[in-house]
Amino acid sequence: MSLTVRQIEYVVEVAKRGSISAASTQLRISQSSILAAMEMAEQAAGTRVFDRRKGHGVVVTPAGQKFLVSARRYLSASADFFSSLDELAHSGEHSIRVGCFSPLGPLLIPPVIKRMVAEIGESEVSLYEGDQVELRGWLTAGTLDLVVTYDIGEEYGSGITPICKVPAHALVRYDDSLADKETVSMEDLSQRPLVLLDLPESRTYLMALFDFAARRPKLGLRTRSYETVRTAVSNGLGVSVLNIKPNRDASPDGPELRRIPISDQLRRPTLIVVDPYGENKPAYVKGFIRSLHDYISELGAANFAVFKPGQGDDLIYPAPQL
Repeated sequence: MSLTVRQIEYVVEVAKRGSISAASTQLRISQSSILAAMEMAEQAAGTRVFDRRKGHGVVVTPAGQKFLVSARRYLSASADFFSSLDELAHSGEHSIRVGCFSPLGPLLIPPVIKRMVAEIGESEVSLYEGDQVELRGWLTAGTLDLVVTYDIGEEYGSGITPICKVPAHALVRYDDSLADKETVSMEDLSQRPLVLLDLPESRTYLMALFDFAARRPKLGLRTRSYETVRTAVSNGLGVSVLNIKPNRDASPDGPELRRIPISDQLRRPTLIVVDPYGENKPAYVKGFIRSLHDYISELGAANFAVFKPGQGDDLIYPAPQL
């Protein structure tokens, strides 16, 4: 049988008082409970911890002294542990480690952090921007409290909160013949050089859109940077296919760029938050998720997504129940 923290406390108090009755009075518990704890301690130690002298209390044996040194260290560590738990649960300041799919960093995360801080108080935020493979690795390793990403590529499993759907759209230069169209098809886009957001799993997802609806285009430029995609298209190096667009709090598109809905019926990726906490999320994780959903809802679909007329009403998920 295993000793409990409480039983170890009883044994330490007996040693301190030199008397079972005195320890019983101090702790306000029965002597039988203390005797049971002493017996458990001696069974665990495999030797006598106390020399009990009738009418003269108890004396700690040499082996008992070694036991008590370890017991006091354990109780001190236990106190530190529970103090840390209390601080984690009730402190007004928090440290949160947020991972995000790298294009979402400049487009979405700073205003969400601003809202979160306004809701839950000052927080130290570490932002890890990476591709899908990196994010999955960081989450598995326990490096992150949460990840903001799309549900493309390998599944994350549990701990997923959906925020909104973000359909694919075309990014073209203003003087391209496609720029004045209400919608464009993947076939139309496949006839131009493609500026590809070349990140693991994103690359596979984007090229699969062409495989499904048309044919693969010639690659004009491959880059891991969302900003470089915009600059390349504005300089006439090709067209691109993206999901999210800049909102009011991000760097806007230049006057050379046009974003156009895609006419094909394509799968619409979902912006999600993934965390390792399940139903028992810390307050700061709940605060971030609420802030992200509130921010997206306040923006409205037309300010973060590009879609065909009349098709944006179902993009934002209901507020999560946290």
